[in-house]
Amino acid sequence: MSTQFALDLRLARRKAGYTQGDVAHFLSSHQSLVSDLEQGRRRPSLEQIIDLSLIYGRSFESFFGALLDERQTALQKRLKRLPVLTKTTAHTFNRASSLSRLRRRLASQLEHGSA
Repeated sequence: MSTQFALDLRLARRKAGYTQGDVAHFLSSHQSLVSDLEQGRRRPSLEQIIDLSLIYGRSFESFFGALLDERQTALQKRLKRLPVLTKTTAHTFNRASSLSRLRRRLASQLEHGSA
C-alpha cells in the first residue's frame, strides 16, 4: 500500500484535530482500523474512501491520488502480462480495441499524474 496515502491520511486527521477514535466513530469501526489505514497495513473499502473524503472535506482525487497512481501502475503491469487470446468469439470481438484504449488511457494518466 502507498506510504504516501497513509501519511496523507494521518496528516489530514491531525490537521483536523481528530483522534483515531473520532475517525473510527465516524466510520462505524474500531480505532485499530484507523491505525491500520494510517500505517499502510490496510486499504480502505469504497464506503470508507467516501466517508474519509467527506470527513476531511477533500475530493477523492486530491485525497486518493497516490492510490490511483499505484493502481494504474499495477494495472499497466498486469496488462503487459495478459495472456494472448487463442480463440476469438462473438463475445471477444472488441477485445483488441478495448485493450488498445486501456493501454493509451493508462499511459496518458501516468504521464500526466493522476486521472
